[in-house]
Amino acid sequence: MGPMLPPAKTPNNRPRRPADPPGTAARRAAMRLLDAVLRRGDPLEAALPAATRGLEGPDRGLAHAIAAEALRRLPDLDALIDSATRQPLPANAKARTALRIALVQTLSLGTPPHAAIATVLPLVDGGPRKLVHGVFGALTRGGAALPELPSLPAEVAARWGANWGNAVVDAAAAAIAAPPPLDLTLADPDALAPEGTSLAPDHRRLVDPAPVTNLAGYAEGTWWVQDIAASLPARLLGRGPGKALDLCAAPGGKTMQLAAAGWDVTALEIAPSRAARLHENLSRTHLPAKVVIADALDWEPAEPMDALLLDAPCSATGIFRRHPDVLYRAHPAIIAEMAALQARLLDRAAGWVRPGGRLVFATCSLEPEEGEAQIERFLATRADYALEPATAGELPAKLIRDAAGFLRLLPGTLADVGGCDGFFIARLKRASA
Repeated sequence: MGPMLPPAKTPNNRPRRPADPPGTAARRAAMRLLDAVLRRGDPLEAALPAATRGLEGPDRGLAHAIAAEALRRLPDLDALIDSATRQPLPANAKARTALRIALVQTLSLGTPPHAAIATVLPLVDGGPRKLVHGVFGALTRGGAALPELPSLPAEVAARWGANWGNAVVDAAAAAIAAPPPLDLTLADPDALAPEGTSLAPDHRRLVDPAPVTNLAGYAEGTWWVQDIAASLPARLLGRGPGKALDLCAAPGGKTMQLAAAGWDVTALEIAPSRAARLHENLSRTHLPAKVVIADALDWEPAEPMDALLLDAPCSATGIFRRHPDVLYRAHPAIIAEMAALQARLLDRAAGWVRPGGRLVFATCSLEPEEGEAQIERFLATRADYALEPATAGELPAKLIRDAAGFLRLLPGTLADVGGCDGFFIARLKRASA
C-alpha cells in the first residue's frame, strides 16, 4: 500500500470540503424557498425562479415539491423537532429548516433516510450539522411519523374555527392532505376534452391526469385549467350578447368563459406580465377579448357595461390546497389591506354597470372581511343595488347558497367528489332607471 495522502488544501491552507452529494442543490433550493415564504412573506411560486436558478427541470420540480410538502406539514414537523431537542430551535434557524427538509422527505415523500440526511447536512456547518444529524437519527430510529391529517398553523385554525366552526378546520386539514383533482372548463359542451367527471355544464374533473400539455384538446385550445369554484362567478353572469367587463382578469379563465358565452369582453389587468399570459391563453383558445393594461382605480370604460365581474385581489386563503404558502403569508394585516382595496375597487366599478345590469363580486378567500362583510357594507351604501341570489339551476347539483343569498364555498364543500377551492361569490343587480 502506498503512503496515505494528506487532505487536499485550499489556497488559504484549509482542508477542502468534500463535494456535495448528488441532489444537494435541489435541497439547497428548497431551503431558499422556505426562507422566502416564512421569513420574507413571498409567494412560493414567485420565489421559485430565483431560488432554483441553475437547476434543471427535475431538480427544480423536486425543490418545489419538498418546499410545498414541508409547508403542508410544517406544524407537525416542528412538533417532532421540538420533541427531540433540549431547547427549542429558533423558527428561522438553518438547523430547523434543514431538519424540516430531511424529515418531510423521509416521512412524507418516501426518500430513504440515508439519502435525505446526506443531502441536507451540507446545508449547515459546525455544531448545527451535528445537531441536525443527531436529531434526525433519533427521530427516525424512534419510529417518528406524521399524523394522517396535517395540523393547520395555530393562528389559522383559531381564525377559521371562530369564523366557521371546528368542522371546517377539520375539513381543511383533510383537504390539504390529498392532492386536489384537475378541473377543466370547456369552451363548449362538444369540445374535444379528456374523459372525466362532469360537475357542471362545460366542465371536466380529472384525477391523476397526465401532464396538462399532453391531454386531449390542449393543442386545439378547446379548454383551460380552472377550479370548479373559480368557474362559478362567470357562470352567474349567464350568456351574452352584451358588453362585459372582467376586472383583474389575468390569467384569463373568467375572460375566456365570458367570451365563450357570447359576451363582448373587455379584460382589464394592471400587470403587463400577467396581461401577456392572458394574451397567450386567449390565443391558444381562439377566443376574442379586448385586453387593456391599466389600474382599475384610474381607468374608465368608454360606455356602461351590461355585466361586470370583479374577482378582486385578496388574501387567497381559499386556494391553500394548491398553495400552502398562503397559510403563512395571509396574516390579519394582509387581510385588512386586501379588504380595503376590494372596497375601493367595488365602489368604483359599481358606477360602470348600466341600470338593470349585473355585477358579480368574488374572492378566493375564506375570510369574512373579504366576502360577507364586504357586500354587507356595499349594500348599506348603494340603494341602487340588490343581491340577486343564484338559483339551483345555475349551480352544480351539490352546491347551495347560504341563507343570506351569498355563495360561500368552504373546506368540505364537494368533499365527496374531490373538493374545491374556497370562494365567496355575490351577484348584484343594479336597479333599472
